[in-house]
Amino acid sequence: MQLPAQPYEERLTAPRSWWLISFLIGVSCALILFPFGTLPMLGGLVGGTAVAAVVASSYGSLRIRVVGGSLIAGEAKVPVTALGDAEILDAEEARAWRTYKADTRAFLLLRAYIPTALRVEVTDPQDPTPYLYLSTREPERLAEALRAARAATSPETAA
Repeated sequence: MQLPAQPYEERLTAPRSWWLISFLIGVSCALILFPFGTLPMLGGLVGGTAVAAVVASSYGSLRIRVVGGSLIAGEAKVPVTALGDAEILDAEEARAWRTYKADTRAFLLLRAYIPTALRVEVTDPQDPTPYLYLSTREPERLAEALRAARAATSPETAA
């Protein structure tokens, strides 16, 4: 069985309201510079909006991918063979795992504006990380992609 080139990819983009907030930050900068004249005010509008938009864009540029037998989530790259069961978390359960159920050793890929998540056990005995917590808008698809990748890379299916 051959793995698809890219069975799952998700970009954790910032919500639309953040772009409005970026513009409002630019308006705030323009109002601050209003006493200095029209050109500084326009510069504040453009500059403030641009800086806020870059921050929103970079915060929302994180990707989660399952590619070539690995889970790539932000900076982490974990082979699917080192992962165990995946638990789909609804909004309330995800909040619980972000707060009072959280383990300080866990890898958390959090985005507060995404209510659902996936918690994946780490089965590698050499890795002190007990689980990965991944904010995702499509936890069912991610769990299925991990199952498919694990099945494709397991030694039983290779025979």
